[in-house]
Amino acid sequence: MPEAGKVPLIDIRVRARGKKKAEELMALLRQHGAEAEVIEDDDDELLDFFQTDLYKEARAAMTPGKQLRLRRENAGLTQVALGEKAGMPATHISDMENGRRPIGEAVAGRLAAALGLPAGILQRPW
Repeated sequence: MPEAGKVPLIDIRVRARGKKKAEELMALLRQHGAEAEVIEDDDDELLDFFQTDLYKEARAAMTPGKQLRLRRENAGLTQVALGEKAGMPATHISDMENGRRPIGEAVAGRLAAALGLPAGILQRPW
């Protein structure tokens, strides 16, 4: 008999201004079966996310290939499907995602169009 695997508990923190917004968020979470509670916090200190170590580390690790993979997966496409839409072999997509092939300007434009993204988005630092 297969043993049931453990499902990890995920803790999500959401900040909302105003009781009504917090109640709306709570209702939405509960609709989807989440256990939720409101914790009021008087700490109004806001951080600039772009100055945090988390952002800086993530940005340093984000290569053009990783960005391509992320955007392809977010679009729900396989490498084969993206290759067909962009008019190139899936092996080229794989090579670009894994850093074995550069993403030139013309190819980046074709990939962006196939993903429904603005031109040049795959070449810009995020």
